[in-house]
Amino acid sequence: MAAAALRPAGEALITVRPANEASWADLEAVFGGRGPAARCWCQRYKLPRGEAFKHHPPEVRAQRLREQADPGGPGPTSGLVAYADGEPAGWCAVEPRPAYDGLVRNSSRPAWANRDEDRGDPSVWAVTCVLVRTGFRKQGVATALAAAAVDHARARGAAALEAYPMTSTGNALLEELHVGTVGMFAAAGMTELSRPTLRRAVMRIDF
Repeated sequence: MAAAALRPAGEALITVRPANEASWADLEAVFGGRGPAARCWCQRYKLPRGEAFKHHPPEVRAQRLREQADPGGPGPTSGLVAYADGEPAGWCAVEPRPAYDGLVRNSSRPAWANRDEDRGDPSVWAVTCVLVRTGFRKQGVATALAAAAVDHARARGAAALEAYPMTSTGNALLEELHVGTVGMFAAAGMTELSRPTLRRAVMRIDF
């Protein structure tokens, strides 16, 4: 699938494509060499039961992302890559919800507060991370990725897509911001279901 032009942001034209249509060099550019993204490589929710995050060095996490995203391969893929005027600028993790074992099995996460939900339903997809590369922030990249995630899940037969964003970024730790904001998912057509904590919401769109 060719990259789809979503909208201009300032003077930059933002396009988004599945990670298996990108290159590993593009993902490396987005995740960078330092900071939370370069330590996590979008693995916090992916580790299966019995695997401690701290026991996997960044290079192991990076290799796992490479296998999951399958950049340059035939797919399937675990996410989307955004470009601003052709430069790799962002990443969005979006897959069937059961792919995120760390999300599904942890009953203390805000996703499950006061909800009677089949966590193992593969027809429900989830967005667990939206990352914008330093130098490309506040240009609409995250909002474009949220909209693309909705289209991506719908096109692949999802019955619904969920996200678990911050309700406010004030005083938030840098490590918390990967879940995105209520506003960017609302702009993508998602509806707020609940606010299980003061700082987190559950948002969803049914197809």
